[in-house]
Amino acid sequence: MTSSVRVDSARLWQTLQTFATFGATPGGGVTRLALSEEDRQGRDTLREWARQAGFDCEVDELGNMFMRRPGRHPELPAVLIGSHADSQPLGGNYDGIYGVLAGLEVLRTLNDAHIETERDILLVNWTNEEGARFAPAMLASGVWAGVFSRDYALGRLDRDGVSLGEALARIGYAGERQACAQPLHACYELHIEQGPILEAEGIAAGVVHAALGQRWFDVTLQGFAAHAGTTPMDLRRDALCGFAELALAVEKIGKQYGDDGRATVGMAQITPGSRNVVPGAVLCSVEFRHPALPALDEMEAQLMQALESVRQRNLEPSVEKIFDYPPVNFDPGCIARIEKAARSLGYSQRRMVSGAGHDACYINRVAPTAMIFIPCVKGISHNEEESISTRWAEEGANVLLATLLLAANET
Repeated sequence: MTSSVRVDSARLWQTLQTFATFGATPGGGVTRLALSEEDRQGRDTLREWARQAGFDCEVDELGNMFMRRPGRHPELPAVLIGSHADSQPLGGNYDGIYGVLAGLEVLRTLNDAHIETERDILLVNWTNEEGARFAPAMLASGVWAGVFSRDYALGRLDRDGVSLGEALARIGYAGERQACAQPLHACYELHIEQGPILEAEGIAAGVVHAALGQRWFDVTLQGFAAHAGTTPMDLRRDALCGFAELALAVEKIGKQYGDDGRATVGMAQITPGSRNVVPGAVLCSVEFRHPALPALDEMEAQLMQALESVRQRNLEPSVEKIFDYPPVNFDPGCIARIEKAARSLGYSQRRMVSGAGHDACYINRVAPTAMIFIPCVKGISHNEEESISTRWAEEGANVLLATLLLAANET
């Protein structure tokens, strides 16, 4: 019976389309920042869907939502599935939330087929995976895995000076349960690839065995704001010109590492931001990614050299490393179950490395973990044009279902 069970593709697609209305943008995507009103709408709906399916929903102190489907032996460590519901500004309809709603569909399918598993199954919606509103990314799963402290996470501020703790309280998702890891038998995160490989090769399932390491930095270049008409060029301490030099240096660092290196300046804030004032300060982000730890160390060292060069412009640079995790290797046992499940379904598959960070990268530190990717059109993500097909959505959910049945029935 379990070998032939499949998800309800139409029901899965309908939940995805309904969720896309929470924070919908004119361009066809979503802006559903963590702990925003749009996020609250999505959370309330997800909790109600879970309740209707017979699953309790427990919320921890970071707003992480855990929906439990009981198994025969609740004393055994559970199997965890899920992802996140928050988005980037002007983001897509499937990044993160596909993994949550496909997980919900898997649990509904088990109910429909009257399948009882040996172990409990937990469906999770992690808070603030994107890091778009509260930096760094994967903040709440990081607390759960022991990477960040509770107080550090709750005190993170958005651009308006609102703390994560305040935002949780505003939308009613400051739970009482402690945000800390519990024993798990296995963890699986289903996600869109966010890259072009699977679509180009016509592959149904990406079996993710590793992920790039990442380092994020907040950099401030302090100059001096001055009148644009009365201050001679050679007397200026123009922070924006120093920033331009830094941004090109960061690009050069990334290019040195060929196909494996990634270096990005993703945002910058200019102060005071007036057309007739010499910029007095720039706050910017710098991000590096690479699959090898020594290379990340080298990239960081080169950033420090670039900042010293900027100092020659009579600027005062300062830097804070706010996000640092090494390259990830996922659990071989979890990977083997995914491959076995895809074979049993007759789906094509390939092993691959994730260039993006995911909550699973932190959960891997405290529990056996792996990821499943599905294709997305042209690899576009973090963009309103992000798109998947109903077939890809269905096949990915079926791989998750078959994998889950393997893991949750091991005693």
